[in-house]
Amino acid sequence: MALVTYDKLFIGGKWVTPEGTGTIDVVSPSTEEVMGRVPDATTADIDRAVSVARDAFDHGPWPHLAPAERAVILAKVADAINAQMGELAELITNEMGSPLIFSQLAQVLAPAMIFNYYAGLAATFAFDEVRTGLLSPEVLVTKEPVGVVGAIAPWNVPLFLASAKLAPSLLAGCTVVYKPAPETPLDAFRLAEIFADAGLPDGVLSVVPAGREVSEHLVTHPDVDKVTFTGSTAAGRRIGGLCGEQLKRCTLELGGKSAAILLDDVDLAQALPALLPNALMNNGQACIAQTRILAPRDRYTEVVEALVDAVETSWPVGDPLDLGTAIGPLVAARQRDRVEGYIRSGQEEGAKVATGGGRPGGFERGYYVEPTVFADVNNAMRIAQEEIFGPVLVVIPYDGDDQAVALANDSDYGLCGSVWTADNDRGLGVARQVRTGTYMLNSGTPIDFATPFGGYKQSGVGREFGPEGLEPFLESKSISLPAGYTPQL
Repeated sequence: MALVTYDKLFIGGKWVTPEGTGTIDVVSPSTEEVMGRVPDATTADIDRAVSVARDAFDHGPWPHLAPAERAVILAKVADAINAQMGELAELITNEMGSPLIFSQLAQVLAPAMIFNYYAGLAATFAFDEVRTGLLSPEVLVTKEPVGVVGAIAPWNVPLFLASAKLAPSLLAGCTVVYKPAPETPLDAFRLAEIFADAGLPDGVLSVVPAGREVSEHLVTHPDVDKVTFTGSTAAGRRIGGLCGEQLKRCTLELGGKSAAILLDDVDLAQALPALLPNALMNNGQACIAQTRILAPRDRYTEVVEALVDAVETSWPVGDPLDLGTAIGPLVAARQRDRVEGYIRSGQEEGAKVATGGGRPGGFERGYYVEPTVFADVNNAMRIAQEEIFGPVLVVIPYDGDDQAVALANDSDYGLCGSVWTADNDRGLGVARQVRTGTYMLNSGTPIDFATPFGGYKQSGVGREFGPEGLEPFLESKSISLPAGYTPQL
């Protein structure tokens, strides 16, 4: 594709010359060639974006519009994303390497669904509610926008995660400074263009791609009221600490090491086709990936062989722009190095590579790693405890349902998980015991945008999606009312 370039930053709805001269090269993971270039924002650019957002929140119309009026903009954005699905999907695939079919569904269709969901929520969410008090005759409980939001998203599902932050924060009436990852700024600028075309008022949204130091400046800026972040647990711990020092609100959606429990009555022919898309999605670069497969010991060999057969026959590696490709390249050389390091670690700790484990043949360029299945794994190994963020699955034996639950919970993370069984009641009993924020019972749907998503333990703080995803961008205020007065809502 032709080089995609931007020489300006999107600040407060206007394309402006950056304060610095640095640029970010966007490298295609499949060709290793530069396919885009954008300005590298500086702390001065962040200061300008936050200043514009502060003014727009304190003096502009956006926070004072009715939710239904803000919802009109969100609906227009959803329509535009849908209309540009093909172009946006190819752009994201070229940016970060996800297979095109995944880009179409998860990287583009899902963001449109998120904006549409929050546009619809405006009509049903109780922004104002009159309650009967214990000490006051009536109390008006009103929900007001939290203020200026600093939103930071990673590279793995960039438009999806931008939507998860922008849709609820904008519906709430906040103004936003959005910092996309340096690897994937191009789709963020396309989204900025969509918002401008949709009629978003000046000052409400800025898009400033930058690296870690500039991101930290956004987090600690005194005029930012809330930070919403998706990324690694290590970065989330740092951001949470910085926000804690300032008593600044924050939502953190972090890593995972999710376990899929195959109970001893499971029908593998039915379960694996639904499980594997959640284990290897996005080339394994997904926080919700079901990368720990817990198999009953008396069926362990059968499970490993079935997984190997499914991976080898149904998950071909290839050009991510080919709709027949299931596994594309990892996002960058450093990510491939990281994944290969974990594969070596697993072998050194005594696990056996049942399939994969190397670089696929036939690719002179591109950051490819074969989809890999490890057998003879125990839950204490690094490959079973640490988030690899690549197409690597580990199969761990267990004895009995109680041990399966214990192994699933023996993790620093608690983001997602699943159980597969012929007995739904038995499976629900297991699901209730696993300490994760989302869970699947004989289901291949890890996230529903109308319900809360987030993690226990080191998988994060707070929730996204559903009404629960709107609440963190709102402050609750109680106004005691005099006897005999009920306001019109």
